[in-house]
Amino acid sequence: MEELDLQLNNKTKNKKMKNVLSLAVMAMLVVSCGVSNGADAQKVTAKIMTNAECGMCKDRIEGALNYEKGIVFAELDVPSKVVTVKFKNDVISLEQIRSTISKLGYNADEIKADATAQGNLPACCQPGGMK
Repeated sequence: MEELDLQLNNKTKNKKMKNVLSLAVMAMLVVSCGVSNGADAQKVTAKIMTNAECGMCKDRIEGALNYEKGIVFAELDVPSKVVTVKFKNDVISLEQIRSTISKLGYNADEIKADATAQGNLPACCQPGGMK
């Protein structure tokens, strides 16, 4: 009889533990959903006109921007020369992104390319280099 009581107590304890774990997992899911929704509200998408010429330009610009803190993604459309950047505006500003592109040797909207960086680009990446 005593053994049966112990087994019942263990089953009850196991059931309570499962309930507690289930509640903890659900609470974490609710909290994480709330946090991700709040973070999305701070993300901004911008389109920046560049003077990029080729695939090497695309690799250089996307490579630099995609490793910049606060940038979610960056993609250059070579034919239109437009970089689409999704970023967290509480971490990095649009001006900082334009400055980064300029320091790579490319124009970024009204910000002119850094002359030294532009001069160090491969011939195909120079303005008019693919013509």
